[in-house]
Order: sequence, then structure tokens, then C-alpha cells
Amino acid sequence: MIKLHENSSSAEHPQVLLDLANTGAVIFDLDGVITDTRCAHEAAWKRLFDEYLEEHGAQPQSGFAPFSHEDYSKYLDGKPRYDGVHDFLASRDIQLPWGDPGDSPKQETVCGLGNRKNRFFSEWLETNRVDTFPDALDLLARLNRANIGTAVISASRNCKAVLANAGISDLFQVKVDGVDMAELGLPGKPDPAIFLQATERLGLRPERAAVIEDALAGVEAAARGGFALVVGVNREGSDHGDGLRKSGANVVTDTLDLLLEDGERSVPAAAMAEIPSVWKSCEEIKQRLKGKRIALFLDYDGTLTPIVEDYRKAELSGQMRDIIGKLARTCTVAVISGRDLENVRKLVGLDQIFYAGSHGFDIAGPHGWHEELQQGKKFLADLDSAEAGLTEGLRNIDGAAVERKKFSIAVHFRQVPDEELPEMEKIVARVLADHSRLQRSSGKKVFDVKPRADWHKGKALLWLLEKFDPGEGAGMVPIYIGDDTTDEDAFRVLRHGKAGDGGIGIVVRDDSKRETMAHYALEGTDDVADFLSWLDTITAPGDKA
Repeated sequence: MIKLHENSSSAEHPQVLLDLANTGAVIFDLDGVITDTRCAHEAAWKRLFDEYLEEHGAQPQSGFAPFSHEDYSKYLDGKPRYDGVHDFLASRDIQLPWGDPGDSPKQETVCGLGNRKNRFFSEWLETNRVDTFPDALDLLARLNRANIGTAVISASRNCKAVLANAGISDLFQVKVDGVDMAELGLPGKPDPAIFLQATERLGLRPERAAVIEDALAGVEAAARGGFALVVGVNREGSDHGDGLRKSGANVVTDTLDLLLEDGERSVPAAAMAEIPSVWKSCEEIKQRLKGKRIALFLDYDGTLTPIVEDYRKAELSGQMRDIIGKLARTCTVAVISGRDLENVRKLVGLDQIFYAGSHGFDIAGPHGWHEELQQGKKFLADLDSAEAGLTEGLRNIDGAAVERKKFSIAVHFRQVPDEELPEMEKIVARVLADHSRLQRSSGKKVFDVKPRADWHKGKALLWLLEKFDPGEGAGMVPIYIGDDTTDEDAFRVLRHGKAGDGGIGIVVRDDSKRETMAHYALEGTDDVADFLSWLDTITAPGDKA
């Protein structure tokens, strides 16, 4: 996701670029990044608070100091309207009842004042044209041409109207705004909830997405959310740039023009339904493997066994075990799973193959060989603390299960009632907000909590391939079969020729609408068994591919 750029000479020009080959989506904040309505919003807030503060200037607990640009940046920019009202008034030692979103703009409540500000902004929107930043529109155009997902987020309930006014509504696959936040009960920034909702709608994990933000609270939220790259847009000056860095921006820039290199290639991702079946490509695959040694990498849940209600009951069938055992005679076989190493080894029950547990942080093989990667060891204390917080926080959520692995944690919610899911997600987000060295990803009815390290199933594949055949596995053809979003990292390294002699990615197709980097598709675990049997026939002695 992050690519170093060595020839930068300005502190406000990016030293980190968007690498389209490893970027699933880019999430844009609206105001200040794409549209230039900041001044209009700030003017509406100033009108509201200057009038209100002047009316209450005689009160000794508040005094009267005019609303300032610094107030806007610190208390209001990027936040939901009512949260902004509350935070600014609190800074002046003024407490008002919260009220109700339906309060009249004349009512002296947090919601009433917020609605008055919204009336001021709506009046401006009716008589003015929203300006856009050309660098943002250019970046959006290039991302859309490259088939990179795009989302826009805004804490404002006016987001839809602003997009329509500017004529850019159709540039985004996903929109999450203040209306959605109210309906879903999402907390405002610096909580990462709005960004995480965008990635969920895009069908991606945060670590496969970049965020572009201009507000301090927004940058902090994205940093907390575990996104691969957080870009702080500084259109104000050096002081604001320093604040963006302190809030967690990986890079600060005053222009988006430099985030992409000229000639960035498109990513050949496609909708799951569009991926060709393995069975229509058998001859092509056979020729691809002819005369080659094969390294076969297999996911476990959803690939070798069906997804089940209780993750503890996902047992490998005897038929599948026998097929894998036969393949291990002619291929090098490894199972790469999010499960704990010892758990997946016990479930598969074959001593002659390799295993990578906890998404590749813990690896073992035949003859007692075992290696715990240093990338994961330094996070053990963080995982212990997060496990305790999650276990305590979720103890009253019916059906929630916290599964600790050595180098990761899985929060299972397949059996959680739908009405309890929002509360469960809030608890998980709250616990992780206190553990900045950990990150969350989403799978099939599970949240995976992992170290914030540059390591995933794709990196584990490359590491194992080097062990199998020193020299980056140059003499082997890797095949990876998986079904979940965590498997996309492996598909990506195969798609872009980073693994040995090319590689073949095969997704176990489901009914999701997400995109995949896999080359081919299978239709379920029975189809996987049939493919592995076919693979055995073309690699068996006497009929070797």
C-alpha cells in the first residue's frame, strides 16, 4: 500500500505514494479535500456562535470572545454538527440540554443551535455554487480509470446536497454521511466509525484502503482505524500541517497531484461473479504447470471446510484430508489460516505439510520445524490487553465469542442477533481505540484483530516460497486457494508476479459483491476437493504436468 518516493524536496509534498497495485480503495473526506465549502461552513458557525455568545456575554462563566478560526479547526471541523456544538460550548464553560434533532432552530439546546447553523448553511447553498479542488477531481478520475474503489465521507447531513450542487455525485461508489451516522448510531470523529462503515460498504479491510483528510479529528480517526495510508491535506499553512502530522498522518501534502506516479498501471481486480471458472480453464492451467514444481497454498475455513455456525466445529472431512495427503507426495503443500497454529495443525492432521497460523505470524513444518516471526512477538502484550478488554466488554453480547490465537484475536459474531450487532461493533471499536498498535479487519462474520505490522497472508506465502526454494521460489509455480478478504493479499502477490514463476490465485466463490484479484474461481468446498483431485492426476508420477 505504501511506496517510498525518494525525490521529494518539500515537507508539504508527499514522500509516500499510492501504489495502485496494492490499493483496494481510497476514502475521501468531502469538505476541504474535494469541495471548498469550508469557508461557508466556518462563516455559518461564526454567525451562529458570535450571535449566541454576545447574547450571553454578561454571564461571568462564559465571557465574550468572538468565534475564531482556531475554534473551528479544534472543535468543529470534521465532526457531526451536534457534537461540534457541544464541544465548542464546553470550551466556553457553557452547558445546554442536548435536546432533540427535531428542535426548532430557535430553541436553546445543542440540537436547536445545530439546526440554526444548518439553516444558515442551507441558505448559502441555495444561492452559491460549490467550488471543487482540481487536484482532487484529477485524482478521482485516475482512480476510477484504474478500477480503484472510491468513497466519500462527511459528518454533514448536507453531503448529498453538496455533491449534487458540485455535480460530482457519480464519482463515488460509496457515500457515508451525517444522515447515515444518525441512522446507524455511529460516533463522530475522532472515532473511526464513519471510515470503517465506508470500508464495510466497499467490501474491503481498512488495511487495504487509504484515507485522505484535512481535519485534525479526521486524521486521528483514520489513524485509529488501522488504514494502510493516512494522507493529511494541508490547504491552510505550516501550523496546520504540523497538527496533521501529530494527529497521525503518514504523509502531509498541499496537493494531491503527487500522490500517483505517472503511468500507474490499473489493477486487474474484477467482481467475484466475473471470475472465470477453473473448469473452463483446465487446459490452460495444465499447460501453465507443465514441467514445473508446484507449491500449493490453502486457506482453511470456507476453503477446505464449509463455514459453520460454531467455528469450533469446522472439521476437515476424511476425503479432503486424503486428497491433501496424496498431493503432498508430489507438491509442496502449506495451509495458511487465521486460526491459531496448533489449532489448524490439529484440524488438518497431516505431519508432512507446512502450516502458517495467525495469518502467517506463526509457521511450522515437517520434522518439528517451527518459526515464530519477529514481526509478531513484540505485540504479544498488546494482544493480551486487547483480549482482556474484548472479553469483558462483550460478555453481555449474546452469541459473541472471543477467540485468542497467539498472534491475533478473532471476534466471532455469526450467532449474535442482528439487533445487538451495532453495540458489539461499538465495543470492539472502543477497545481498539485504546490499542493503537493493533488493527482490525473484517471476514465472514468475524473481526480479526492483528498487529499493525507489514505482514499478511501474501507476505507469508512469499516467505514460505523462499524457504521451499531459495531464490524467491524462482523454480516453483505457487497456487493459492482461498475464500475470504484476508486471502486477497495472497492473490495480489500472485497477480503482480511477485511470487516465483508467476502464480495462480483461485477464489472460492460466494454470493458477495466484492471484487477479487484471483485468476480463477471454484464454487464451494466440494468443488475445491474436485479440483485438488484433478491436480493430483496431472502431477502424479507417470502423468506429471
